[in-house]
Amino acid sequence: MAPRKLKRLPKTDVEAIFGAFAAANPEPKGELDYVNPFTLLVAVVLSAQATDVGVNKATAGLFPIADTPEKMVALGVEAIEQRIKTIGLFRGKAKNVFALSNILIEHHDSQVPQDRAALEALPGVGRKTANVVLNIGFGQPTIAVDTHLFRVANRTGMAPGKTPLAVELGLLKVVPEQYLLHAHHWLILHGRYVCKARKPECWRCAIAPWCRFEPKTPEPKASAPKAA
Repeated sequence: MAPRKLKRLPKTDVEAIFGAFAAANPEPKGELDYVNPFTLLVAVVLSAQATDVGVNKATAGLFPIADTPEKMVALGVEAIEQRIKTIGLFRGKAKNVFALSNILIEHHDSQVPQDRAALEALPGVGRKTANVVLNIGFGQPTIAVDTHLFRVANRTGMAPGKTPLAVELGLLKVVPEQYLLHAHHWLILHGRYVCKARKPECWRCAIAPWCRFEPKTPEPKASAPKAA
């Protein structure tokens, strides 16, 4: 039996969805703490297979003493490890942060490049990380596809795709230009807090009228009061 073909939303519905997102949250923000493009880059590298909350707890002690590539290199790999050891894969991430800091000093005048290819050449930086940095750090209308966004794009029918890249390119084709800058924030936050993996909270979803996901999750029934 051939796999069921994913239904794709018409552009008018996609525009309505982002209009609803914008009305509910006009200025969505990422949830990683940072103080400049360098610390943003480090935070996103550390966030791989880790929660934003967990990363923020670790960087609260790291960024006040190492908010530039020079300070990070002076700190050294072992000291970086000690400050991020609560994060998964901390040893490899510490090595990547140290190495990318050296590269920024030696090849980019200690500045975070505003170019995807240059970012992806840094240790620990993939396409998603580069897109986050370009979007949040430099205001470029990129779309960073994480697991939440991938799920929402497929469930809703906005940009069905089998890979993160397919979803990213699909969204770039259908998201109206005026919504592109904030698009990935809206979708990630929606997937994180409403369109959850195991049980999406469809009864309180602002975009349910246009979403293709079926069957939609009904509102939980209130539990009966206990007998006295």
